[in-house]
Formats: sequence, C-alpha cells, structure tokens
Amino acid sequence: MAKYEYAFKGQFDHFLDHLHQDITRGSLSATFEDGSDRTFNGMRVAVRVYERYSMIGSNRVSLNITLVGSGTDLFISAITSGGSQAVFFKINTLGEESFLDACEQSVRRYVDGQN
Repeated sequence: MAKYEYAFKGQFDHFLDHLHQDITRGSLSATFEDGSDRTFNGMRVAVRVYERYSMIGSNRVSLNITLVGSGTDLFISAITSGGSQAVFFKINTLGEESFLDACEQSVRRYVDGQN
C-alpha cells in the first residue's frame, strides 16, 4: 500500500474532472469502478475508486481517492492497494507506486496550472 496526501487551492469540480481524465486516460487498462459525493454544511467530499492492470506485477491494482473541499481549500488523500502476489506479505509494489505517481503528477499539473 502506498499513500499520497496534499492540501492545495482550487475549484472542487474542475479538479475532480481534471484528475478523473488524467487517471482514465493515463493507462489503457485504467477503469473508474465507483464513486460517492456528499456535501455536509458546505463541505464537499468525493470518493473515487479506480483500478488498472499492472504489467509489472501481472495483477490488478486499485487507487482510492478522497477529495475534501471547503470553498477553494482542497485536500486529497490517495491510497493504492493490490499489486502483490505474495500470500503473507507484500512484495513487488511497483504497480501500486506507479499508479499513485500518476495521481500525484496530475495534482502537480493542476496546481502548477493554477499559479
């Protein structure tokens, strides 16, 4: 499992669309599995689950994203799972790290484009 978290400024819907496009277009096998959106007292929360095939590990890995927004204050938490064929411990987590890196690069492109 690998994790990436980051707080930044932006427009919630615009960023969520930007991230979705980057992830689904970044890999031929990347798929959007499901999502959930909620608003609580003006605070927005979006959860997204993506999956893709990892050629490195010959298996599928998932990317779970939670985006929290209040006005232009945004916070993303992205966690990968899967990517190992071992029974009792994880080996070969390169597929997870690669999927998470694609998410992190998307965030950086968005933030750099805002400045």
